[in-house]
Amino acid sequence: MSVKNSVILLLIASCCRVGFALQPSEILVIANSENAVSTRLARYYCQKRNVPKENILALALGANLNDTITRTDYEKYIAEPIRKEIFTNKQPGKIRCLLMTYGVPYKVEGRGPLKGQADKLKKLEELAELEKNKLKQLEENNQLDSLQYKQVNHRLVKLQSDIGRISGKETSASVDSELSMVLVGVYDLYRWQPNTLRHNVLGITLHTLMVSRLDGPGYDTVKGLIDKAIAAEQAGLTGSAYIDSRGIVTKDMLGRYDQSLRDLEAITRLKTNLTVGQERTTDLYSPGECPQTVIYCGWYSLKKYVDAFDFLDGAVGYHISSWEAIDIRDPNSTQWCPAMLTDGITATLGPVAEPYLHAFPLPSEFFNELFKGKCLVEAFYHTKPFNSWQLILLGDPLYTPFKKPPSKN
Repeated sequence: MSVKNSVILLLIASCCRVGFALQPSEILVIANSENAVSTRLARYYCQKRNVPKENILALALGANLNDTITRTDYEKYIAEPIRKEIFTNKQPGKIRCLLMTYGVPYKVEGRGPLKGQADKLKKLEELAELEKNKLKQLEENNQLDSLQYKQVNHRLVKLQSDIGRISGKETSASVDSELSMVLVGVYDLYRWQPNTLRHNVLGITLHTLMVSRLDGPGYDTVKGLIDKAIAAEQAGLTGSAYIDSRGIVTKDMLGRYDQSLRDLEAITRLKTNLTVGQERTTDLYSPGECPQTVIYCGWYSLKKYVDAFDFLDGAVGYHISSWEAIDIRDPNSTQWCPAMLTDGITATLGPVAEPYLHAFPLPSEFFNELFKGKCLVEAFYHTKPFNSWQLILLGDPLYTPFKKPPSKN
């Protein structure tokens, strides 16, 4: 079957599944065949979540626990085998979600400079230098608010973007985010691509796959992501939500995300029976200040986790900050993702490199999807802006904290 025909069938199958929640049979579990912990976790997940055993794809990715893979090896040893498995051994549209496991790399290196573009790159760099000098002159003449300054700055930004694309700057990504695009043909590897599942009410897409990861500081911690999710679904999620905004009211991206945190506080009070705590200053929650935590969202403490939380089984949360998932397997890391996993959180998300603020899901949107009864990976993909970029989702993709939407009657 040709790739073109496979994509057509994939679209038909996707259309037929409009409105259906993710099913265990629609998850392809990716394990490292040369890492015993990886294959053990893959089998355990399938057993606990009723995923068919034949949905485990074991790839030979080396006995060493590698965080990073080259772009060439990513394509050869991860992307192409997954593509082949979906188009050759599975019915088109049957797999909607990939689940990566401990032992599979989670960072993919940049592609390097484009070939045959050296002369063009040199010319662009010369033009950029001229525009920089013009900007400096305008700044010295106190003309920062002038139309000319804005025009020169706009040209410089465009030139820098073109330089970055040719030189290969900002072409690294998380493996998981890149795999969202694994069924796409050729696409630009500079920075990011739009996530076609975001705000996609019908859930129809030609090619985007949802991707989650069971990973973290060791087998027991990662196994706990499965066990705690199932326990929380069975017992029901009760406890407290802690929202840490900063009182920012500016009409820019900082203000937008801070307002979303305040909106999340209001939505949580309206839609759940959880106790809601709030911090609306530049201070952070202090150690021990957040007992019985089941929801956390806040910012901004760069790679400096503050152990304020007593995470209950089923807790979901994330910290809006750069570089918080660089070393997710380090139990002693002070980055927020590994530290929260060590501290007992059940699901979180974060970036493996600088993501820029607008790459994060808006807190009010992400948690509202969970409140509506969506599973973890659906909530993430319905609200995150980009694929082929830096974020990873850590947790059981099927975890549904609010199986029955928690309306207050």
